[in-house]
Amino acid sequence: MTDVLQSTPPNRNRLTANDITLGYQDSLIARDLSLEIPDKKFSVILGPNGCGKSTLLRGLSKLLNPSKGSIHFDGKDLQHYPRKTLAKMLGLLPQSAIAPSGITVHDLVARGRFPHQSFLRRWTTEDEKAVNEAIKATHIDELLDQTVESLSGGQRQRVWVAMVLAQNTPYVLLDEPTTYLDIAHQIELLELFKALNRNEKRTIVAVLHDLNHACRYADHLIVMKSGEIVAQGEPKQIVTESLIQDVYGLNSMIIDDPLTHTPLVLPKPY
Repeated sequence: MTDVLQSTPPNRNRLTANDITLGYQDSLIARDLSLEIPDKKFSVILGPNGCGKSTLLRGLSKLLNPSKGSIHFDGKDLQHYPRKTLAKMLGLLPQSAIAPSGITVHDLVARGRFPHQSFLRRWTTEDEKAVNEAIKATHIDELLDQTVESLSGGQRQRVWVAMVLAQNTPYVLLDEPTTYLDIAHQIELLELFKALNRNEKRTIVAVLHDLNHACRYADHLIVMKSGEIVAQGEPKQIVTESLIQDVYGLNSMIIDDPLTHTPLVLPKPY
């Protein structure tokens, strides 16, 4: 990892996209997107359903190749990285992940260590430590011997998060990580991601739907509408009543959150 850090161009963020267009076969989803993911910050991608949030995240993780433009990590085109090399730097929690039939919780979390394995390097105490820390952080200790398919949606989501955490990458990309979770577990996970960012300086990029969660936890917002980026920046700088109206068609009032002093979006009654 030291070599990667040293190769970072000065005064540039490590993960960038330049004028990219993304889609599936003949379906164009997002076009002409340019952005830089702020290093060692918590970024959130926001926007209504179908606007291209998950598609953008797939592009940033090399799951989807842009038909136009390029995505770079440390100044090198993402397409030139071997998959296993990239998996040591970028951890991804995709939307609606599917576990192999019959796999136990512990075995799925342990798969997060796959990028660190090789013919000469088998399971180590470092791998064991990473898995145990991920299990502890997501509070799934009592689920380890159960099969993933036997769990509730919320339990499965925490197991998948644990697998990504066990990967122990400097960049963590999360596609709707709070899906299926009750409010207590949503806050618990968001606090965990915030701690990973603040204490371990990991760069977090998450797709979220909850505006107020995004404003409270994110350092940087990327707001999308109809396949385009319409605003980028700190929540206090860009979240306005006119932006919410334009992006979501929602008439709202923005006030100061009394606990965090971040924007708090209050929908007005129809």
